[in-house]
Amino acid sequence: MKCFRSVHMRGTTFIGLFFCFLSFRTTAQVKKTPNLTDIKFTVQEAPEWSAMLKRTSGWFGGDGIYTIPFNGLEGKQANQRDSVLFIFSDTMIGEIKNNTMVPGYKMIHNSAAILHGNLPDKKQMNFYWDKDSKGNAEPLFVPHTPKTDTADYYWLGDGFVNQALGNSVYIFGYRVRNVSTDAFGFREVGNTLIKIPAGSRPPFKNVKQMDTPFYLTDEKGDSGSFGEGIYVNTKKAGAQNPDGYIYIYGVKGQRKNLLVARVLPEDFEQFKKWTYWDGKKWIADMNAAANVTDGVSNELSLTDLPDGRYALVFQLNGMSTTVGMRIGASPAGPFGPVIKLWDCKPDLLEKTFVVYNAKAHPSLSKPGELLISYNINSTKFIEDLKVHPNLYRPRFIRVKFQ
Repeated sequence: MKCFRSVHMRGTTFIGLFFCFLSFRTTAQVKKTPNLTDIKFTVQEAPEWSAMLKRTSGWFGGDGIYTIPFNGLEGKQANQRDSVLFIFSDTMIGEIKNNTMVPGYKMIHNSAAILHGNLPDKKQMNFYWDKDSKGNAEPLFVPHTPKTDTADYYWLGDGFVNQALGNSVYIFGYRVRNVSTDAFGFREVGNTLIKIPAGSRPPFKNVKQMDTPFYLTDEKGDSGSFGEGIYVNTKKAGAQNPDGYIYIYGVKGQRKNLLVARVLPEDFEQFKKWTYWDGKKWIADMNAAANVTDGVSNELSLTDLPDGRYALVFQLNGMSTTVGMRIGASPAGPFGPVIKLWDCKPDLLEKTFVVYNAKAHPSLSKPGELLISYNINSTKFIEDLKVHPNLYRPRFIRVKFQ
């Protein structure tokens, strides 16, 4: 539009105006369709971060790791004066001596930690869980919503600091219920939102819990949920190309299809104001949301890249040895083909070990890099932990973009 005014005022011929318009249109098209296939990077282990979570007393294992900077700057590395909240789902509490779990260990369904600064320093990281009247470990967050059953417990999804709503921390909580004694004998039965007031610290006794409509089921038996990843595309959060929206990612079905929702920060609790990408436009019908890509994992991340594109990071097909990335043209896609970042096979010391739920942690990443975690577990959980007591914890890699 600025180009049009400039040409018109100088009395340029129609041909000049035409070529100016053509140049403007071509530039706009290039911006809309960036290269979604090629990117130069190197990747290596980040052993100092993996070692930070290798512990022998108190918290000694967990999965579901997400990181939430208390200052709300999702898109920038924290500094030494900042604090970052780590949240975990299933967690092991107890003692390890002589490379063996001491009797009395306990698994709880969620926990948290706070890291002061941006370095992997064990001395700067404190872990938190609740306790019962006898001092036994209990999860930090227990479902207490109108739709909760007494058998339900929480696994935690992604979270962020909502700077438009009093700097409260919002975390998705998945209501999960055991249905058998098998290794995968559980199922999600509901989706909730946990709100932690600004300034609160563990054990977070003054939280608000809200049932949401964001647990998905259909006539084919496919199910899914929103909250698997959050991208805060606001100026205050440090986004490079902010449009003012919060983007929330859902994963559905055996194909691990990715869905995208968005909402303004001030409307985050107004679930009827959420809209969903149908492949062409934002709509109000959640059930008509498009599958923007597939083969992702039930926990993932979206981060803006230095060149204006976006990195969708996940464990390929949910549970595999490949940490994957797709390049996105926008927070809602389109997304390019899978780029394999890392092969986790060296971590699989036993046939029963599994790898899952890779994601990036931009608030812990240096400029031009992404620190990425992935989880290790076993289909013979306690049996393998007796031999490998430090198995059940995140491992980290570092991707440097060139």
